[in-house]
Amino acid sequence: MPTKNTTSNLHDAKKNKNDEFYTQLADIENELRHYKEHFQGKTVYCNCDDPRISNFFHYFSYNFQHLGLKKLITTCYKNQQRDLFSQHDCEQAIMLEYDGFREGDRIPNADDIGITHLQGDGDFRSEECIELLKQADIVVTNPPFSLFREYVAQLVEYDKKFLIIGHQNAITYKEIFPLIKDNRLWLGFGFRGGAAHFMSNYEDYATATDRKEGMIRVSGVVWFTNLEHKKRNEELILYKQYTPKDYPTYDNYNAIEVGKTAEIPMDYDGVMGVPITFLDKYNPDQFEVLGATESEGKGFAKGIWLVESGISQAVVKDKRVYKRIFIRNKNPEKV
Repeated sequence: MPTKNTTSNLHDAKKNKNDEFYTQLADIENELRHYKEHFQGKTVYCNCDDPRISNFFHYFSYNFQHLGLKKLITTCYKNQQRDLFSQHDCEQAIMLEYDGFREGDRIPNADDIGITHLQGDGDFRSEECIELLKQADIVVTNPPFSLFREYVAQLVEYDKKFLIIGHQNAITYKEIFPLIKDNRLWLGFGFRGGAAHFMSNYEDYATATDRKEGMIRVSGVVWFTNLEHKKRNEELILYKQYTPKDYPTYDNYNAIEVGKTAEIPMDYDGVMGVPITFLDKYNPDQFEVLGATESEGKGFAKGIWLVESGISQAVVKDKRVYKRIFIRNKNPEKV
């Protein structure tokens, strides 16, 4: 096990509440191209990026007419010191507001953009930012990983559509998993290779082939959304048949172990435990999410757990396995 890697950097960020991982424009473009139909006539709010350097603001302002937006609002938490990201010293948070090109212009310019100094610090939980949130139809940003639970809870409370970046481990948070199970939140298209390079002031410990100057590589980063997209309705092609030998039953759960999403048996109609990465292929018309291991949250297993075992992590033949989600195939094939 490596002594220092991007995972420990994320732990450091969570501990220190320092989540300055700035998203590349290319990654934003690659994801947003799948959602164009959702933005016509809508107000977009990016509330966790410094609007002076935000690639989210850059993307939406330059694609304002292409997407048919009504308005774009961007706010961020105040920056109290000069750093390599903002190149400024600002004690006060600001808001940028943009409602389209001036007549004859084809690209946004400084005169098109309204700049307002906020009274508060720009925290997304502040009353000032909540009032802006109420105006928005869709929220798109990269929120602080350390505040991800609170951030999503706020979006749900105000019934907002959203497309946000988070770590896949958030899938099994007690505040997040019930939303996934109830089809109120799901994964987007995702980052290529399941990892992303962010501009960050943390040291990058990626291998030489993965290293990008001035950036940090973070594995397991995903897009979370409640906007429909075509990948969500793609059927997963199943090819293997169930046998007790290939799919053993857990020692402590009434379900069979499926170690890889690609190996889900096509003919099994019972409960199956799959890795959390299954959600990248999850089609709600094909599968039902039933629960998750009790190690991820009390009551998550919904009766699948054998309580008398006393072990909440899934166990197969006396060996513990990583986080599991329990699913059922809605339309198993008859072989």
